[in-house]
Amino acid sequence: MSGASPNTRTQIHRVRVEFGDCDPAGIVFFPNFNRWMDQSSHHFFVSCGIPPWRELVKTRGIIGTPLLEIHTRFVKSATYGEELEIHTCVEAWNRKTFKQRHVVMRGQDLICEGTELRVFCVRDVENPDRLRSIEVPEDIRAACS
Repeated sequence: MSGASPNTRTQIHRVRVEFGDCDPAGIVFFPNFNRWMDQSSHHFFVSCGIPPWRELVKTRGIIGTPLLEIHTRFVKSATYGEELEIHTCVEAWNRKTFKQRHVVMRGQDLICEGTELRVFCVRDVENPDRLRSIEVPEDIRAACS
């Protein structure tokens, strides 16, 4: 996977492109790639042994990993009936943020690649309608590295 070090843990999420994922020209409508990368982000953590967010919110108050920033570069088009693989890893861990990298492949063809800057969040104690970021939990970082 380009951009990832050889020791970086990478998970693969497979997606079958359906007719409804495409625009009238028959190519994948671009927001679907972001949706699949978001799915792959969640699958990455579960594949590393992290409980689903609905469980973490009950046990640790962690509601998930909202996006702060996203960048996507499109290289080739895809259409319905094709199977895509999203190769996902954490490219960088910081104190409160982490950067995930997604590389979308169709066989040996690079379709697109993207990065997401995310944070772990809990509900604010004083105002439960608001979220606040927390430091990346060390046990989660260790399980995903």
